[in-house]
Amino acid sequence: MSDRLKDLKPGEIGEIIGYEGSDPVYRNKLLAMGLTKGIEVKLIKVAPLGDPVEVMVRDYNLSLRKAEADILQIRRKC
Repeated sequence: MSDRLKDLKPGEIGEIIGYEGSDPVYRNKLLAMGLTKGIEVKLIKVAPLGDPVEVMVRDYNLSLRKAEADILQIRRKC
């Protein structure tokens, strides 16, 4: 079962398992930022209106727009 990044709560960790949608621009942007399949991401915080979201990936913090975050399919880690 997969979720999207927005389904995580702050502090939860997920593993990227794929990308939803067909927009290659956003997908290539995510890949360039190191958000590749198999990488763990931790949701740090979400802005009050839901945009942007801050995640920790590969030992650095990264802010993503909601549209970018919605593309990421993840598997929750326990």
